[in-house]
Amino acid sequence: MKLNLTRPLAFFDIESTGTNVVKDRIVEISIYKVMPDGSTENFTKLINPEIPIPPEITAIHGIKNEDVVDKPTFAQLAPSLDQFLQNCDLAGYNSNKFDVPMLIEEFLRCNINFDIKKRRLVDVQNIFHKMEPRTLKAAYKFYCGKELVDAHEAEADTRATYEILLAQLDHYKETRYVDKDGEVSVPIVNDMDALHDFSYNHSNADLVGHIGYNRNGKEIFNFGKNKGRVVEEVFKKEPQYYDWMMKADFPLSTKNLIQSIMLRTFNKGGMLFKE
Repeated sequence: MKLNLTRPLAFFDIESTGTNVVKDRIVEISIYKVMPDGSTENFTKLINPEIPIPPEITAIHGIKNEDVVDKPTFAQLAPSLDQFLQNCDLAGYNSNKFDVPMLIEEFLRCNINFDIKKRRLVDVQNIFHKMEPRTLKAAYKFYCGKELVDAHEAEADTRATYEILLAQLDHYKETRYVDKDGEVSVPIVNDMDALHDFSYNHSNADLVGHIGYNRNGKEIFNFGKNKGRVVEEVFKKEPQYYDWMMKADFPLSTKNLIQSIMLRTFNKGGMLFKE
């Protein structure tokens, strides 16, 4: 099957020093870009994270400190990577929760505003977990009938993710899905808008889920003492909470969002927050 694309779709996978979007850094990125005409392009790079890779993380993806010591930093690769991803929608496995926020954070540190508002995000894991809750290796076996060799190697994982999405389109063709509200749909179709809508977590206002939406579409806190409260109302009553968040270890993308809420609340012009 050929994907029905109106612009390039970039399947990407990140290996990092850990899972903390604020403190950890990318050590490898691999991109498998599929063009509307079916042709493909690859971009795979090891990256010097400029911080140590913990042994327990090396045990997962196999990348050691000595493997990256002479590799370019993300800042050095950022312009060419930004160019490679121009006009691309993004796809991955667990990408909406981890890979996309991590990538955006790295770009923001380089003062590159990698805007995702007009990009469609297709998370193959979300499709998989909603339809068949399992792991990437199991997903590959289930959908493609093959064993995933070299799992946790970025290039192998991106190609496997691409094959899984193609198989999902075949496997769930005309399959009905019933959501938590009892609404019935046929969501798995060869259309990037539909796949984005089905696989993206629309209850999150920021990328990592610190800020969400309530039933009225208002931004609310998803953590801490103000969990469930409307962000705007908290900032009006406790502006020091905003100051605390801006100084604390929250992702830059989250800080950008709360700054825009704060500025909107007090009817001021906006500006991008940067460290």
